[in-house]
Amino acid sequence: MELINLLDNWAGVHPLFIALIIFWSLVWKGFALWRSAELRQKYWFIAILLINTLGILEIIYLFVVAKNYKVEVIEKNE
Repeated sequence: MELINLLDNWAGVHPLFIALIIFWSLVWKGFALWRSAELRQKYWFIAILLINTLGILEIIYLFVVAKNYKVEVIEKNE
């Protein structure tokens, strides 16, 4: 019975609020995926792609993990 009440409460959430949550999550996920691909960290890329944490994992990755790495650009002289 409590599960039905819980589902009724979630069904009544305003669609704008849900759209804002989706937008928030997609923005952070996009930044984190871009950075993990740039740093060639495939395990982080897979984790960020598959785990949905409303941006929490993505923010931790960007501000704690990825900031310790740098992308090296190697120029070829012809």
